[in-house]
Amino acid sequence: MDLSALFVDFDAYFASAEQHMNPQLRGLPVGVAPVLAESSCCIAASYEAKAHGIKTGTRVSDARKLCPGIQIVEAQPARYVELHHRLVAAVESCIHVEAVLSIDEMWCWLPYNLRETETVLKIAANIKAAILGQVGPWINGSIGVAPNRWLAKMASKMRKPNGLLVIHASDLPEILYELDLRDLHGLGRGMELRLHAHGIHDVRSLCQLDRHRLHTAWGGIEGDRLWLQLRGHEVPDSETTRRSIGHSHVLPPDKRAPDPALTILHKLTQKAGQRLRSHGMLARSFQLSLQYLRGGHWVEEVKIEATDDALSLARIASQLWRMRPHHAESLLKISMVLGRLTHAGNHTPSLFSTLMEEEDETPDPEATDPIKKQAVTAAMDQIVGKFGRQSLYLGGSHGAMENAPMRISFGHIPDLDIESD
Repeated sequence: MDLSALFVDFDAYFASAEQHMNPQLRGLPVGVAPVLAESSCCIAASYEAKAHGIKTGTRVSDARKLCPGIQIVEAQPARYVELHHRLVAAVESCIHVEAVLSIDEMWCWLPYNLRETETVLKIAANIKAAILGQVGPWINGSIGVAPNRWLAKMASKMRKPNGLLVIHASDLPEILYELDLRDLHGLGRGMELRLHAHGIHDVRSLCQLDRHRLHTAWGGIEGDRLWLQLRGHEVPDSETTRRSIGHSHVLPPDKRAPDPALTILHKLTQKAGQRLRSHGMLARSFQLSLQYLRGGHWVEEVKIEATDDALSLARIASQLWRMRPHHAESLLKISMVLGRLTHAGNHTPSLFSTLMEEEDETPDPEATDPIKKQAVTAAMDQIVGKFGRQSLYLGGSHGAMENAPMRISFGHIPDLDIESD
């Protein structure tokens, strides 16, 4: 099988980005946190910090104990996205980027005339030189090359940091034996336990299974896909459908009281609503989840008439907020999800509104006219798109604009025109 995929995985990306932007952090252990609070956790750690046992999810207070000299910095998502686009351009200057998979991962399809080993090694060297010359020395990418994208991803992780590994078909499956089961992409803790129950405790025994036995052990078609990928076959991606759009935010100490926390909820709702409209989708459910500072969790979900309207979503958020228990207690985290999505072009409006109504509330025809509400929302989106998020927003989020910054989730690169502050 020919080499067909080249995968680039940027090492400790958020922490490396901070070291790239701030020379004073270079060579030091760095932890990146969503908010500067001891109760927060590290969402990234530099390799200097990893050497002390700090990893993603380590509590900030614990990180300081493990590494007394660690530098904890607050995440700057917008700057990470800007840097990401520069890195994509650097790779693109050497070979076409087939797809960006996350903020720190991308892959390139190798044309048939560029699959010789010497040619592939030259392309990889050019990519590393382009990153160094066009971006800087503090952002490194580990590169993997293999007969399929899945194996190329595994190769990129096997020689970190700043590594390069080419896996040929003749290397399979023995080259994978050095990995643990959990190192395999797509194999989580639950599946590891399931495989253990079938007597599979390492990658060697996994690779020795025939296709039928792996299908049985895995419990479905994904077992067949893995069997093929382990042997170098290219397997088409499974079709996925966007089912929800949401945001969550760990509250800083000065925003944990109920009133300021509500402003954060409204900002998260506005951001999710604008993303919803950018995808041409309508939401048919709204879920609010709260985590209390002293412990405890509350979640409530309501079905709503399909909508993408900013005013309607803000109203639902307020009504759900009033339904929460323990009204006086401080909060640690707020999450909201717009679910049961449907394409706007495929939706037939209902003759009856199922939006939540207050028992003593008499709807204002002007405020509930769907055409007028849609026009207001469209006008707001146009203004925000031209002048920035802080130029215009619903009053419920006033005071929260600087306290609920952009977040970067796996597989989603924020649109700076939509989600930046």
